[in-house]
Amino acid sequence: MADETPVSEIMSSPVKTVGKDATVEEVARVFAEEGVGSLIVGEDPIDGIITEYDVVKSIGQGKDPADTTVGQLMSEPVVTIRPDDTVENAGDRMGNNGVKKLPVTEGGEPVGIVTTTDLAHFLPHHRLEMAGQTEEDVSDGEFD
Repeated sequence: MADETPVSEIMSSPVKTVGKDATVEEVARVFAEEGVGSLIVGEDPIDGIITEYDVVKSIGQGKDPADTTVGQLMSEPVVTIRPDDTVENAGDRMGNNGVKKLPVTEGGEPVGIVTTTDLAHFLPHHRLEMAGQTEEDVSDGEFD
């Protein structure tokens, strides 16, 4: 990667948050209605993160979604990143910590989230730009 593109350019914002006392049933509804795959738990400070995988896993284990709380399932501690950190740093941080989602914080408050999907969408386009190509050139079969 080796460039200085800030995380703020690829992060999703605003970010959705939820309290520790919310139920898995409520979180599943938010995932479906909002089209998101994770929620940050707490706001300042961030307490954890809950993902679709956490919800599916808990249901697969026979836990009652109406009685299971986010606080029981969330991943903690949370690895975060700042909006002015580089995309390269985000990728390194994800790889080094074995996570797929990084809440983006400013002054301890969540301002966005960056995911492995965000990185996957950014990298091919960015590499084409660095090579002096555009997506249109590549799709038209024009290469320098």
